[in-house]
Order: sequence, then C-alpha cells, then structure tokens
Amino acid sequence: MKINSSEYLLKHKPILKQVVKSLSKDYPYVSILATDVTGTIYKTQMSETMVQDSSWCERGFVVRVHNGNHYSEFSFNEIPDTPDTNDQAKLIAGDIGDRIKKSLDALNPFPFEKNQFPVVDEQPITKSIREKVQITPEDIEPGEMISRLSKLKSQAQKISPSLIDLRVIYEYSKVSKMFISESKDMDQTYIWSQGYLIPIVRKDDNTKYIYQPFSGLKGYELLDELENSLTKAVEEAEQLLNAHRVEPGEYDIICSPDVTGLIAHEAFGHGVEMDMFVKNRAKAVEYINKQGASDLVTMHDGALSAREVSSYLFDDEGTLGTDTVIIDKGILKNGISDLLSAFQLKKTPTGNGKRESFERKAYARMTNTFFASGNDTLEDMITTVKFGYLLEKYSSGMEDPKNWGIQCMILYGREIIDGKLTGKLISPIIMTGYVPDVLKSVSMVSKNVVLSGSGMCGKGYKEYVKTSSGGPYIKTRARLG
Repeated sequence: MKINSSEYLLKHKPILKQVVKSLSKDYPYVSILATDVTGTIYKTQMSETMVQDSSWCERGFVVRVHNGNHYSEFSFNEIPDTPDTNDQAKLIAGDIGDRIKKSLDALNPFPFEKNQFPVVDEQPITKSIREKVQITPEDIEPGEMISRLSKLKSQAQKISPSLIDLRVIYEYSKVSKMFISESKDMDQTYIWSQGYLIPIVRKDDNTKYIYQPFSGLKGYELLDELENSLTKAVEEAEQLLNAHRVEPGEYDIICSPDVTGLIAHEAFGHGVEMDMFVKNRAKAVEYINKQGASDLVTMHDGALSAREVSSYLFDDEGTLGTDTVIIDKGILKNGISDLLSAFQLKKTPTGNGKRESFERKAYARMTNTFFASGNDTLEDMITTVKFGYLLEKYSSGMEDPKNWGIQCMILYGREIIDGKLTGKLISPIIMTGYVPDVLKSVSMVSKNVVLSGSGMCGKGYKEYVKTSSGGPYIKTRARLG
C-alpha cells in the first residue's frame, strides 16, 4: 500500500515556494526543508500498558540562506494566519531578512576571521517518492494493537516458568519531508517501524534479560516478526541464568551481525564523519588511502547502500542519498559528509547531512553502516577456533575518533573449544581494542549480511537520529573483560 504524503506540507508548499522566490531576490542561495513526522509508540508489560506519540514526532521548517559570506539558518513552525498566500510568504521572508541583517550586524564589530563558504551549485532536480508498506499502522485502532501485543505476554508465560515480565514495544513513524530551492523541488514520504521483545527471567536472586529487536521500512506487518520470535527470545533469556563471567584476556572471537554492526558503527562510522576531520578530531584522516583493516573487510554507508530505517531520497540539506564505500578491501577510501564539511574539505558531499529535528543544525551522520559479505560460513568459522567465543547481542558502544579506541558492551557470548560450541555462556562482556588492530585481525567473513535499525545514534551525547548497522559474521581477535 502506497503511503499518503503529508496534507499539511502539501497545503503550505505554495507559500514555501513563494518564500524561496522572494528571498532569492536578495540572496544567492535559499532553501527550505519542510518536515512533518507523525507516529505512535505502544508498550505493554505485566504491570502497565502505554500508548503515546512517538518521540520522533515533529512539524516545522528550516530556511538556509547564503548571506554573501556564509550560511544563516532560521527555523519556525507557524505559518502566519492570513488568507492570502502571497501575504503569508512576504511576512515569513521579511522576518527572515530582518533576522539575517541583525545577526550580521551583531558579528561585524568582532575582528575574528569568519568562515567563508561558496554558494551551493545545485543541479535542477524535481523528484518525489512515496514508499509502500503492506499495512499502514495509522489504519490500526489502538485497541487492536494493544490486544495483539498483550497476547504475547500470556503466550510467553507458558514458555518459561522463570519469566517474571515481558516488555513488548512497537513504534512507527511516518516521515514526510520536502526540500525546495530555486533548482530543487523534492519530497519524500516513508514509514519506518521498530519493535522489541524484552523477556525478564529470574531464578532465586539471579535476574537476567534479553532483547530481540526488529526494524525496517515496514508497517503493521512487523508484528508478525515479533510473534514468530517470541519462543526464541524467552529461551535465550532463560539460558542466561546459567551464564558465567569471562576471564579477562585476548581471544579469538566471532561476532554476530549485530555485534559486527556495532564495530562498524563505532570504529569507522563516527570515526569517518567528516566534520570531525574539519575539527582535527579524527585519526581516520591519517589513514585515507592506507591499510586500516584486513583485505577481507569492505564497509559501506549511505541512504542507498541498503534498505533500512535510514534509507531516504535526500538528506536534510537536499543532497541526494548515496552508497559510499568507506573501506575497500582493507583500504580506507572515504569519509561521510554533510554539505558544509564537504565544502571546507573540498570534497563531494555524500548525502549524510542529518538533523535531530527542524530546530537543530545538520551534522555529518551515519545512515546504513555495515561491513560487506565474504565467502565463509558460520559453521566453518566455529571449527577454526581453538578457544574463544561467539558474541551476540550488543547493549551499547563508545568510540574515541581522535585516538581510535572502541569499547563495546556485549550481552553474552557462547564458548567455543576445539572448534565446537560447548553450551557454556558468559555474560556480560566488555570488548575493547584499537580499531586498526581489531579490523586487521579479521580472518573470516560470512556470506549473509543482516542490518538492524532499532536503535538511535547520538553525536557525542546529543543530536539523536535514526541509523542502522550490521554486516555478516566476522572472525577476529579482541580483548574481553
């Protein structure tokens, strides 16, 4: 089913085009990003049920203007209440013009050197996409949604007597965006959904949990995946009740696709966001066109590199999405950029300019970040491990782009001895290492690539956006603790 575009944005599009036309008389470049995101999150557990707006909901506009020296940006979320479209546009354009003048006047007395940026050289583009889902979640009554989620709780209780709670979460966002300039007239509408099964089990005073994530450019049909995975999720949680602590040390490890994705995200994702190159805060700049990983490692990022929650036609600066090869057979080739960092570095922008909301600035951010497939199988990998672990389910990660250290929190690992899984589990796990060492140690890569976009990514400690990450199974070496 094709998703309907935002009526709110369609209604105000003529006004926005008039604003661009009016401001373009005085400024060499003007663009407007218009955003309308709606959605709902549903949560159930043993003690409560909750329905509320998705945390990603927003509605507003951001105007970018080249003021003759650099770029000025202004956001707003109210259209003047006058009956005439031209009057509305004149009021908005007049207010922005006044604010540009005031901001420049405020800067003039200061002697410091101001960054200068060229005017965007845009090619004419008129393009519109409306994605499809099987069932639009907007058409499902909340009562029906909650009833279906609640049934999973009663089913889970029959699977394990150790179960004390089951949290079931389903969230969707309908994203509608327009980008308008003198050369571009683009709009995109799509729905992404994400869900979680979080069984919590207890034996005596030992309590454990597991999470099973789900995501995609999907609608209500995502709930089928939750239902089909319920038994596996509860049984995995129950197994953790017998998990042991890991003996700290360096081990041969096999990373499941989600852990592989975490390494990609933390190691070469944040590390190649090119606004960090501008600020001299990324060691990756020293490795461009050099060996930074095993020749088995190829890594991608881009809105067009995969189909997941961070796939789109254009980014929040009106740059078309791309497929960027970051690492090509072990050689670090490219970073990912927003428009302004690309200008400063004299690079072609990669379509990675993303905003937390229309009220926030655009940064170079990841989209779909993953290692490409290889030729091995998981079974073959396991047979080559004398003593090590198969790591599954990450909980969080941290990176240091300046010094290229990573720290990955892993929920559990399966012990491997003499090429066989022993059935013994370790939990929790902290995996640490120096990025080039970890990636140069990659010795096997499996055939199938799996991505997940059920989480979110911050720039440091803020500026959250949707991203996805993943890859195949990989065998490498790292320090566990």
